[in-house]
Amino acid sequence: MLKTRKMKQSEVKELSAEALQAKLVETKKQYADMKLAHAVTPLENPLELRKVRKSVARLATELTKRDHQ
Repeated sequence: MLKTRKMKQSEVKELSAEALQAKLVETKKQYADMKLAHAVTPLENPLELRKVRKSVARLATELTKRDHQ
């Protein structure tokens, strides 16, 4: 499985709206794939799921904030 890394809020703020949307789609797919893999065979480090889930939330929150401005 791929080694994931947590996206920092400062990194998220630097992305354009289009890049945020693309990254969100990519990260959601990665999370779904990891969940499926974890259901079949437990991941070596299940805390990776939490990192990816929180990255999805960060990206979605930033997109929502930009929509309301």
